Amino acid sequence: MELNLLTICYLIGSITFIIGLKMLSNPATARRGNLIAAAGMAIAIIGTIFLYQSEGQKLHNYGWIFGGLLIGGIIGTLAAKKVKMTAMPEMVSMFNGMGGACAALISLVEFNHLSKEMAKGIVTAGAEQPTVLIIVLGLIIGSVSFAGSMIAWGKLNGTVKDFSFAGQNILNLLILAVTLATGAYLVYSPIHPQLLYIILVLALLYGVFFVMPIGGADMPVVISLLNSFTGVAAACGGFLYDNKVMLTGGILVGAAGTLLTILMCKAMNRSLMNVLIGSFGVNKNAATHGGSGEQGQIKEISVSDAAMVMNYANKVMVVPGYGLAVAQAQHVCHELEKILEEKGVELKYAIHPVAGRMPGHMNVLLAEADVPYEKLLEMEEANEEFKTCDVVLVLGANDVVNPAAKNDPSSPIYGMPILEVELAKTVIVNKRSMKPGYAGIENSLFFQPKTSMLFGDAKKVLQDLCAEVKML
Repeated sequence: MELNLLTICYLIGSITFIIGLKMLSNPATARRGNLIAAAGMAIAIIGTIFLYQSEGQKLHNYGWIFGGLLIGGIIGTLAAKKVKMTAMPEMVSMFNGMGGACAALISLVEFNHLSKEMAKGIVTAGAEQPTVLIIVLGLIIGSVSFAGSMIAWGKLNGTVKDFSFAGQNILNLLILAVTLATGAYLVYSPIHPQLLYIILVLALLYGVFFVMPIGGADMPVVISLLNSFTGVAAACGGFLYDNKVMLTGGILVGAAGTLLTILMCKAMNRSLMNVLIGSFGVNKNAATHGGSGEQGQIKEISVSDAAMVMNYANKVMVVPGYGLAVAQAQHVCHELEKILEEKGVELKYAIHPVAGRMPGHMNVLLAEADVPYEKLLEMEEANEEFKTCDVVLVLGANDVVNPAAKNDPSSPIYGMPILEVELAKTVIVNKRSMKPGYAGIENSLFFQPKTSMLFGDAKKVLQDLCAEVKML
């Protein structure tokens, strides 16, 4: 009866994961979907703690189990409540890294148990080769995910800088080849437990070298890829324990992360192979202008003039970027939207797939401010509407609107699909300063005749715009 009840708990958990993932595809249902998946996870955890049996014995170390749950729950809750929206990408990276570390630790523990059984003659090395294969795969993938996620976390919060050197791609491939070869030998002859720790060190080293050279607007792709790694590593743990809910969750995360990575690569015009060898997105042109030479003079616009232009426009498009998140200005932006619409102005949002620091960053930001989902246009749709747009207001976005991606072969972002805001009649760009964006290159859009710069903090500028438009 207990075994059947535990199976039901796992079945409920698996179903809620699938339902929750489906609901996450729409901002209107995403919050509820997250809660449903979390409830399913809670059922699976409680069922495992109280119903799981191994060789006729239940779990008995409840003190350690609930102690770990309590400490982890408190840390996770406090961290999630205190995190700012601008720091959300690095928190995602850190949490994802913890999942990879967990999968790697499971592999270490289970190989230790297996080694003891082989030493006692309970099982033979040949009979356990499939299990060792899963252990090795979980260790390699989990370790790469952990190390890479920690480097990504450091890059996103500014403590780790991009680093690359000549021949790094070759070194990366060499480390990966040695890691896989060592793993294959351990699977063939699992009587050398010390090799497992060599694999661990090599996988951690590869994870570091894999992410270190990657910078600029490419970071969302890395986060998505590492997320898929963690899912696959968790699925390996599900195989080890014959745990259906762990297997289902890992497969869902791994598949979703892989598909999202492919979509991100398409949006960045990068190949997945370049991601895997850790060479894409490296800014080899140190110059901030990306080889574009003299740009000319910028043209500034006052808040009152910007309000006047937007007030008499028929269609306004807002392009949100990381600067909007930094200023926590999404609510004021939504207020400006409502004010303009009351005056008969049509307003929509153009969302680049990799705007911000993680996939969907801008969608989450605007959903928090209750911006209707139907107002968020994807890149292809937005580029069609720019042609009939009177005013484009760029809020803190930089690399995703840089024309150098289309017309400057020397630029590090050349070939990346962008939001073609220059097709609109008027472009107003809000930035704190002329400092380059995350990719470290100058933006020729700022020097075009139809572009005007509106300097200042995004939240303060939007508040002033709201006040000015109300007075017109």
